[in-house]
Amino acid sequence: MQQNWTNLRLRITLTVLGGVICAAIAMASSGKDPDRGRDAFEKRCTGCHALDRIKIGPPLRGVYGRTAGKDARFTYSEAMKAASVTWDEPTLDRWLTDTESVIPDNDMSFRLNEPAERANIIAYLRQLSGK
Repeated sequence: MQQNWTNLRLRITLTVLGGVICAAIAMASSGKDPDRGRDAFEKRCTGCHALDRIKIGPPLRGVYGRTAGKDARFTYSEAMKAASVTWDEPTLDRWLTDTESVIPDNDMSFRLNEPAERANIIAYLRQLSGK
């Protein structure tokens, strides 16, 4: 009987420990990493955006903290010019998930489905803005 109880306690302890380790790994991998964000930005965003010059889309250095549609160097759609959105972590996350949910009738149709990738890109843009 004592042996069964010892085995049961050992199995419970190992199960709980395994869960804690898995949770720690998941939390570490979901952190906001500007370096990974730079890599993701270069992979996902540079087809249309640069940091300091106009491409298809506006330059994105300093976008974090900026009001949407307000970079004087770029010609925005009417929807973007009329928007009263400030680009911060929650709005950028929603924007990269579904632009239409943030500013209907905008000209950007890109979506980024992976939450960790969005978080990393946003961390990178935030870092570039010094905020």
